[in-house]
Amino acid sequence: MMNLLLDQMYQFYQGNPMLVVSTIVLMITYIYYTLYVVGRPTLHCRKNTALHSLVDSLPITHQEYRPTFWCWEPRLQSMVACFIRQTVPDIRYRREVFSFSDGGQVGLDWMRKEDTGAEQPIVLILPGITGSSQSEYVKILVNVACDEAKARCVVFNFRGQGGLELKSPRTFCAANSDDLSEILDHLKVTYPEAPVVAVGVSLGGIMLGNYLTDQGEAARSKLLAAMLISVCFDTFEGTKSMETPGLNLLLNRHLATNLVESIKEVKEQFQANNTWDLEQVFSSKTVREFDNRLTAKMFGYKSVAEYYGAARLHGKVEGIKVATLAVNAEDDPFQPGDSIPREGADRSSHLAILTTKYGGHVGFMDGWLPNGYFYSDRVFSQYIQAVFSNKDMVKQFVGGRL
Repeated sequence: MMNLLLDQMYQFYQGNPMLVVSTIVLMITYIYYTLYVVGRPTLHCRKNTALHSLVDSLPITHQEYRPTFWCWEPRLQSMVACFIRQTVPDIRYRREVFSFSDGGQVGLDWMRKEDTGAEQPIVLILPGITGSSQSEYVKILVNVACDEAKARCVVFNFRGQGGLELKSPRTFCAANSDDLSEILDHLKVTYPEAPVVAVGVSLGGIMLGNYLTDQGEAARSKLLAAMLISVCFDTFEGTKSMETPGLNLLLNRHLATNLVESIKEVKEQFQANNTWDLEQVFSSKTVREFDNRLTAKMFGYKSVAEYYGAARLHGKVEGIKVATLAVNAEDDPFQPGDSIPREGADRSSHLAILTTKYGGHVGFMDGWLPNGYFYSDRVFSQYIQAVFSNKDMVKQFVGGRL
């Protein structure tokens, strides 16, 4: 009987060799996926604190993150997620042109789907390095905040981004939060009764993180809470990772090209200044070269190393005094998992870091057929709803033990 069965199996294999091999490979891959890829996130935060209790109460922190089965490689996660999110329609914002004290200006793009009065919460979103209010991941966050948290959203388009003319030879950098500080002051004056949660993505998260560490307790008068998505805590390790030959370096060069193009479009603002050599800037092939030739000089740093040292959040996260949740994937090419400041978060009463094994950079795709509403978006939704629903507790107890 057994010999007959084996003979039939062999005959089936001879007639369908590719089908058999493909099925075996698929089964082995699925077993590996189930055992080693799927897993619950890890929460790093000082226990017995109000923030730990708040984040631990989110249902998603106790659920498995199941990356898209056919796309859990980190670079593919990021690229495919970007492609899928592009199906989200553009949003018709109300633009407010905000002028800074130095004469520069940016576009603040507002959206709200219902008006619930003066106390309606505000979600301030800071995009990534070349992002704007119409970036695919930003539109998802705006829709989630408006639809699920009933908040009004405002997107801070950095200088030179979002289609607004650059007024001076100054753009933005991760270590400088002066512009963010002025915008938060503006929100406080204009909407004094509205609680504000700031959300920074990638470079926007570094900028927000530096604002929080620089301002310390003072930030609590402007912000109820904050969230950091795919933020690079260690700029040195992140840069080293992004310069690794292969896909990381290709992605690095793509970002550098976008940065160079953004300066070429407004080069008349930079031509009269001898602080930098525009020809060298335009020949930059990596983000580090661009930062060394322009960004560091623009903001008064002696070298790109000094700039990255100033931007580096690792080692100073305990200076954060506003309830903050960070979401990071351990396989993020911008932020290697071994340099996430877990120990700093474990000692902090104001910072919680939620890590997943997979997810890439601003990826976090899940489901067999991803629809653009991904894991990080659900974390964002649950967190801001919990913060707004418990705003009195967040104001009073975050920073101390329950």
